[in-house]
Amino acid sequence: MTSVDTHCPYCALQCGIRMGTTKSGDVTLEPRDFPTNRGGLCQKGWTAAELLRTPDRITTPLVRDDSGELVAASWQEAYARIVAAVRSAQAASGPDAVAVFGGGGLTNEKAYTLGKFARVALGTSRIDYNGRFCMSSAAAAGNRAFGLDRGLPFPLTDLAGAGAVLLVGSNLSETMPPSVQHLSGVRSRGGLIVVDPRRTATAALTESGGGIHLQPVPGTDIVVLLGLLHVVTLGGGTDDAYLAERVTGWDEVREAVTMWWPERVEQVSGVPADELRETAMLLVGASPSGGGSGAYILTGRGAEQHAHGTDTVTAAVNLALALGLPGRTGSGYGCITGQGNGQGGREHGQKADQLPGYRSISDPAARAHVAGVWGIPEQSIPGPGLPAVQLLDAIGQPGGPRVLLVHGANPVVSAPDSDRVRQKLGQLELLVVADFVPSETARLADVVLPVPQWAEEDGTMTSLEGRVLRRRRVIQPPHGVRDELRIWSDLAQLLEAPVSFVSDPGDLLHELAHASSGGAADYTGVDRGRLDAGEEIYWPCPERDHPGTPRLFLDRFATADGRARMIAVDAAPVDDDVRPDAPIYLITGRILQHYQSGAQTRRVSELVRGEPRPFVQLHPVLAARLGIEEGDTVRVTSTRGSACGVARLSTEVRRDTVFMPFHFPGAGAANAVTNPATDPISGMPEFKVCAVSVAPEPAA
Repeated sequence: MTSVDTHCPYCALQCGIRMGTTKSGDVTLEPRDFPTNRGGLCQKGWTAAELLRTPDRITTPLVRDDSGELVAASWQEAYARIVAAVRSAQAASGPDAVAVFGGGGLTNEKAYTLGKFARVALGTSRIDYNGRFCMSSAAAAGNRAFGLDRGLPFPLTDLAGAGAVLLVGSNLSETMPPSVQHLSGVRSRGGLIVVDPRRTATAALTESGGGIHLQPVPGTDIVVLLGLLHVVTLGGGTDDAYLAERVTGWDEVREAVTMWWPERVEQVSGVPADELRETAMLLVGASPSGGGSGAYILTGRGAEQHAHGTDTVTAAVNLALALGLPGRTGSGYGCITGQGNGQGGREHGQKADQLPGYRSISDPAARAHVAGVWGIPEQSIPGPGLPAVQLLDAIGQPGGPRVLLVHGANPVVSAPDSDRVRQKLGQLELLVVADFVPSETARLADVVLPVPQWAEEDGTMTSLEGRVLRRRRVIQPPHGVRDELRIWSDLAQLLEAPVSFVSDPGDLLHELAHASSGGAADYTGVDRGRLDAGEEIYWPCPERDHPGTPRLFLDRFATADGRARMIAVDAAPVDDDVRPDAPIYLITGRILQHYQSGAQTRRVSELVRGEPRPFVQLHPVLAARLGIEEGDTVRVTSTRGSACGVARLSTEVRRDTVFMPFHFPGAGAANAVTNPATDPISGMPEFKVCAVSVAPEPAA
C-alpha cells in the first residue's frame, strides 16, 4: 500500500492525516502527529474518505436544456454556453455584467488564479467569496489595529503555557475538537474564560474549576469586552510601559470605557457584575505585567458575525493591547479562522478589494507590481468590487451581474436571507457552478462543471496559524472531471484573454510567490522543495532563505510607525432586535457532525446518523410558555422567512434565545431567517442574532 501525508479537507486547523490506497483501490485514512492535532481527528476528519465514494458524484458537465432539466453535455458544449453568455452580457452591459463568487476552501493556487481570472480574463471588478461570511470582521479589525491580518499571529501550541485564555464566541469543542487539547494547561490552572449565550461543550470546559463561563444576551459581546477593559483600567491592571512604547490611541479608548462600569454591563448584557470583575482580575493576573505566565484573547464567529462585528473585535483587541499581550511570546490576540483555507483564501485576490499578497487593489504601487507579474497594463486591472451580500443583492438590478460563476461555495444555503438569494440567482441569464456534488446551488445552475475533490488535487493551503501546508494528491479524479486550474486556463483562451493562464500548481505557487512579494502576506520564500522537505514556513517569508515568521509583532507592528492602533468603539443595538411580534433571539452556529453548508458532510452516512436533521434548541421554561414539547416540530420566523426544526429542550441556552445549526437546506434552512444587514467596514452580515417568533408547527 502506498501512503501520502496530507491534511484534512475541513476546517482551518488542517489536521495532519496519512492516506493510502490499497491494491484493490480502497482509500485509507488515519491521523498523524502534526502540531495542530497531535494525532487526533474529529468525527468529520475520520470519515472524510467516505466522501470520495459518494454515489452522486458529478463526473460530466451538465447544461440546462430547453425543458429546464440538467442534462449531460461535453466540455465543449459547456464552455460554448459560458463563453457565449459572457460575451453577450458584457457586450450589453460592460465587464461588470459578469461576476465571480469564490470559496475559502480553494487552495492558494486556485484562490490566486480565480482572482486573476476575474480581473484579467473577464475584466470584472465583481468578485468576492464566502470568506466574507467568515473572517471579514476580524480581518478588518486586525488590519486597522496591527497593519496586518493573520488569524493566529502565533502557533496554536503556544496556548499550552498560558495562565488565561479568553474565548469570545467560539465553540472549539464542536467546530475544531482536536484543538481543545491545547487548552488543557490553562484549564488545569482555572484560567479558561468562555463568552457564549449557550453553555456549549466548550463553555462546559470551564466547569469543575476550569474557569469562567459568561453567558451574555445575544449581540452584547462588545458590552462585556468594554466592561472588562473598564475594570482592568480602574483596577490598575493595564501595562502602562507597553502602552507608552508600542500603542497609539490609548487615551481615547480609556475615556470611552469609563461609561461601562460593571453594573451597567450587567443591566445590558445580563452578565453579573461580580463575574465580570472576577474575569478581569483573572486576565490581569495571567498577563506579563501582572507577573503571570501569559494570557490570550481569541475571537470567533460569535463575536464577528454582526452588523457591528468589526467594532466587537476591535474591543477585544483593545483589551489585549491594554493588558500588553500582542507581540509577546506566550501572550497575544488572535481570531479562530473557520474554513479550510480561510486564511490563504483571503490573501491572494478573491476579496473584492484585494490583490495577491494581501495588497489593496486601490494602491497604485500594488497595482503596478501585480500588473507587471501578470504582464498586463496597470490601468486594465479593475478597481474594488462589491462585498458578497451586496454582490448577490445586485443581481437583477440595473448594472448588476447578469452572469455569475460560483467556485467552491454554496450560497443558497450559506448566505443570509437565503430565500432571497435563491430568487436572485433565478434572475441571472446564466449561473455556472463548479462543484463535485450537486449542492443546492449547483441544482439551480444552467451549467455545472465537475471538479476534483480535496484528495484528488495538488497545491498548498494556509492554516489558521499562517503556516503554509502541502495538499497532496492521493488518487486521480474520475474520468471526465477537470481541475479548476485547467478550466480557467481553457476559458481564458476561449475568451481571448491578453495573457495565457498557467494550470500547473507548482508553477502557480512560484507565480503567486512573485505576485505576493513585498505584500503583507509575502510568500516569496515559499516553494515546494522547502515544504516537501518538511520545513515549517509561516508567512511572511520575504526571501528564498528566510525561515518564515511563526510569531508576529515581536519587534514592531506592521504599521507605518510600528505601533498598534487602539480605536475607541462603543456598543450599538442589534440590527434586528426583539420586539412584541418577535420577542425571542435566534442565534446560529455549527455542530459537531457537520461543516459549513453541509454539502459534503450531509453525504457521509456516519455523520448523518449522528445528526440527521435540523433542530431548534430552546430552554424548557421557554418551551413550556410556548406549548412546545421535546421532539415537536417548531417553526422559527423572522421578517425574512421561516425555518422548521425538531424541538430540543436544554438548559444550556438562555431563556430568551433559541439556537439552530445552519448546515441544512430546504424547510430547515436557518439562513432563510437570518439578517443580511452588514457591517459598514467589513461587509459581514449579521448571521449571529436576529429577532424571531417561535411556535409549534401543527401536525400535517
